[in-house]
This record gives sequence, C-alpha cells and structure tokens, in this order.
Amino acid sequence: MKTYVPSQKIREKYADVMVNYALNGGKGIKKGDVVMLQGNEAAKPLFTEIYRMIIKKGGHVIPFYSISEPEYSLEKIYYQESSNHQDAFFPEKFYKGLIETIDHRLYIHAEEDSLLLKNSDPGKIMKRGESMKPWKQWCSDKENQGKYSWTICNYGTQGMADAAGLSLKEYWQQIIKACYLKDKDPVATWRQLQKNMHKIAQGLDDLNIRKIHMFGLDMDIHILLPEKAKWLSGSGCNIPSFEIFTSPDWRGTHGWIRFNQPLYRYGNKIEGIYLEFKKGKVVKVRASKNQKLLEEMIATKNANKLGEFSLTDSRYSKITKPMADTLYDENMGGKYGNTHVALGSSFRDAYEGDSSTVTEQQWKEMGYNFSSVHTDIISTTDRTVVATLENGDKKVIYKKGKFVI
Repeated sequence: MKTYVPSQKIREKYADVMVNYALNGGKGIKKGDVVMLQGNEAAKPLFTEIYRMIIKKGGHVIPFYSISEPEYSLEKIYYQESSNHQDAFFPEKFYKGLIETIDHRLYIHAEEDSLLLKNSDPGKIMKRGESMKPWKQWCSDKENQGKYSWTICNYGTQGMADAAGLSLKEYWQQIIKACYLKDKDPVATWRQLQKNMHKIAQGLDDLNIRKIHMFGLDMDIHILLPEKAKWLSGSGCNIPSFEIFTSPDWRGTHGWIRFNQPLYRYGNKIEGIYLEFKKGKVVKVRASKNQKLLEEMIATKNANKLGEFSLTDSRYSKITKPMADTLYDENMGGKYGNTHVALGSSFRDAYEGDSSTVTEQQWKEMGYNFSSVHTDIISTTDRTVVATLENGDKKVIYKKGKFVI
C-alpha cells in the first residue's frame, strides 16, 4: 500500500524553516556553523532535505541516523537486555568533545510505534536518564552562554497518525498548517509570529508578576515566580511553538491540577493524570493508566517539583486536533488554547539577567529547579489566570484561551 509523503515543495519549505529560522534563536545558521542532525529511517525524506539545506548554507553536518522499524529498534533492544552497569555508563570524553564541537542540534522526531517501550522497566529508563545528566548540563551551559541552539520538529508516520486516530494525510495536514508550510515564505511568517509572541511576553515582564493563580473545573493551583523571572516565547527551539512560558520558584507551588490530555512518555501512554502540590512538591499523584510509570518518573531526583509554567493563545496556534505527541499537544489551539506545566528541569534563560554569571548556589536560592527530566503535561480545558503583581494588585492575564493583557 502506497503511503502518504508530503510533496517536494512542502519538504523544501519545512527544511527552510528548520535551518534558516528555527536554529540560532530564529536567525538561522551561519556559514561554518556545525549542526548535529538526528533522525531515523522513517524521517528520511525530510532528513535529506534538511541535510541538503545545511550544506547549501555553508554549514557542517554531524549526522546521527538510526533504525526506525520497531522490530529492530536499538532503544528497545537496549532496555530489554542492558544491566545496571550499562545503564550507569556515560562516555564522558565523547560527549564532552561533541558539545565542544557543535553549534546547533536539530532533532527530527518520527516514531513508527508510539508505545515502543510499553513493556520496558521504567526504573531502567529513569536511571539511564540520570546517567546522561552531565550531557544535558553541558548543553544548557553552552546555550546560556549564547553559543549553542537546538530545535525539534516532527515527521509524521503511520504509527503517529494511528496513535492520534487520524489518517496519515490528516496528520500531515495538521503539521503543514501548524508550521505554515503553505505560506509563500514560511520563514517570514514565523519571524512575524515571533515578534507578536515576544510582544506578549514583554507585556508580561512589564507587569512584574510575582504570583499566579490558575483556576477552573480542572485546576486550582498557585505558582510563585522568582524575583527576576522572565517570560519567554517561541524562538525556534520547537517547531511549531506558540507557547508563552516561564520557570517558577518551585517552592511556592500549591494546589491541584487535573490534565485532560494523555502524556506520551518513554514509549508509553499515561492517562487521567492528577497532581497535588504542597510546599512546592508533589504530594499526591494519580493516573487512570500507567500510574506506576508516572510514580517512577516523579521519584527521579527533583522531578516532583515544577520547572515550567506555560500558556498557549488560541489565536496563534493552528493545531486543532490532539496529535498524541507532546510537541504538538503542548501547543494546541482550539477553543481554550492550552496550559501545560513541566515537572523537572527549569529554563535558566527564564531569568532577567545574564544567566551565565549565576552560580549553582544562586540558582538554588532563587528556586530554579534542575533535574535529569523535563516532562510537559497538558490541559486544554477552560481556565482563568490571575496574576498578583509586585505592588500587590491583581490582574487577569488569561481567559477563554487568550491573553488579555
């Protein structure tokens, strides 16, 4: 049976967006930049176009190209066969050399089986994540110095479409709409969107927000922001990205939130998630499906604390259907936009100042969290967000899926 493949023109525009917008904070790569390009066989039609675009722009490519067929998945084989000493292994010299060499990292996500690791031991997955923590820290440090950028995009597969309950063509129509790939010049469209969203983020910064209260039928939660918190918006790190987000002072989180969207994580699907916070930590967790995996995830060091708070304005996002994929679902538009929070690592660029000069002790004192995981969990139900400003005034900043500042 012939499968759906987006046209050459669409693939070329997609590559243009990823190389000439998404990398380097919305500016695109420069001649001589080194790009680490990751993808698998399922993403071959886009992988090759992105490779071609990087070369045409005068960049250098370090390709990481892997097997996509579930039967031969190296990731699946690893978690079936590995032992404790292998889970703890970290090839320090290799990854140190890699981060010193690359300027950008571009990952194409393409899964042929979204539940590939459903029978794998979640404890092993978490341990492997912990062993890779130095690599994540080095990437973060270089990014904070303004010397490294990263981005992620999706290449739709039949497996991804099946998980979302869509045909492959319908799935791709969501990708094409969300990434504005039918526009005459999608890069120009994205740069204008970036300006619009940055204007909202700047407006939030100007309010000097200290606390947030988000409430609705599915939530009643209070979030504290650090004194020098900065609101961020899409700058190419995710394509598509319509979220306006910041990192909280984890210590000031209390209340509860229920999520109506499933979490696809570690090759599994977790449904019916409920989290309750007290004094900044998760004190109660429930899931109607795969609760054990959720508990294992939260048991990872500092993964029981909030690292991100985000809102998406329904006026910008063209994503109208759940895509069974965090990248798209956390940017869903629809009637009420969405909110998502992330358990685990915070964003150190969500800080008004030079983050490269801040010590680890100072980050801790400000309430920024660091963990080997960063797990986004999403709700698309109606909510109102009220901000408490530095002067004590209260102001509604978000209602009925839209910012109202």
